[in-house]
Amino acid sequence: MKEKVVLLKNQGYNVDRIEEKLREGFDLLGGDAYVRQLIPTGAKVLLKPNLLSVEDMDSPVVTNHVFFESVIRVLKDYTDQLTFGDSPGFGTSQRAAQKAGLMEVAKRYGVAFDDFTDKVTVQLHDSLLVKNWEVARVSYESDVLISLPKLKTHGMMYFTGAVKNQFGCVPGTQKALWHARMNNSRNFAKMLLDLNQVVQTKFAIMDAIVAMEGNGPKSGTPRAMDAILMGPSITAVDSVALQLIGYADPTEVPQYDVVRETGWGPVLPQDIQVVGEDLETMKVDDFQKIRGTKEIFGNLDSLKLVKNFIAPYPKLTWEKCISCNRCEEVCPERPKVITMTEKQGKMVPVFDRKTCIRCFCCQELCPVGALEVGETLLGKLLYR
Repeated sequence: MKEKVVLLKNQGYNVDRIEEKLREGFDLLGGDAYVRQLIPTGAKVLLKPNLLSVEDMDSPVVTNHVFFESVIRVLKDYTDQLTFGDSPGFGTSQRAAQKAGLMEVAKRYGVAFDDFTDKVTVQLHDSLLVKNWEVARVSYESDVLISLPKLKTHGMMYFTGAVKNQFGCVPGTQKALWHARMNNSRNFAKMLLDLNQVVQTKFAIMDAIVAMEGNGPKSGTPRAMDAILMGPSITAVDSVALQLIGYADPTEVPQYDVVRETGWGPVLPQDIQVVGEDLETMKVDDFQKIRGTKEIFGNLDSLKLVKNFIAPYPKLTWEKCISCNRCEEVCPERPKVITMTEKQGKMVPVFDRKTCIRCFCCQELCPVGALEVGETLLGKLLYR
């Protein structure tokens, strides 16, 4: 049987209209009986929005507060035990939730907040790659984890959606350590899939009403996609999202090729049934992707020198740099790849490309978008 993904069309952030659309989406999956099976009586439900960093209300970087409120309205019919939380890449979760407007919404509806600092150590015996984990306790002990991702581009993983959103369940600075350990996209993908197995992500509701294209996941350009995606399979939801933004084959993106290879979840279009709107009429062909997706040389260490000549790299726009030093602070490598150096009268980052692992944490968390994913001339020829 094909995995169902609901695709809904919705323009703008109006709480009543989005609530109506979400109820329509659950009806397409089986209605009240379906939701009661997803959320049993007395279940503790964790909502996991995308709070990448401390961002203004209505920023396309984070899950929108109106979208968040609409989800709460629907789920409050089924449980009073709702909690939300995240662990941002930079800044505190409480400040991120307050500034994005989610904290105020949560207080109005009696939804608890967890800052993901209380941790639990667990083992995953049937892992693809990572057996030993330390995750936010609430993410592990909740009965139902519902992911509320934002559709965005991503420097290292090309795309961030329902699968990657749970990386926020890794507390604080430990995320940097995972970047250092899983320093290529395929191993990072296996780690993310193992993480989702640990926290048992049960459902995803994706905010793709306004997505982010270009230099995501923080400094890209808002792109109105007018879409909401829902489903119990996070890989299937991401597959439809990728098709929506112009990937005819979702496995072009390395993490979903890993999904296909391992059989972790449905990802191929022929294994997914899209219900609601017609996917073909909602697809766009001009969504600005962050870079080419071909991993020609794989992960072979013996080809590391060759890869340094072709691999994408963090590219600085000198005029935008404000010398804040955040890029150096968030670099997970030891010794550091980035050295702040005076150039043309101000301190700017200089990168050692030989030791750079291309995790793009610096590009992801630059507060002013001064770093982008650069491509060498040879890389452009090979990766297109």
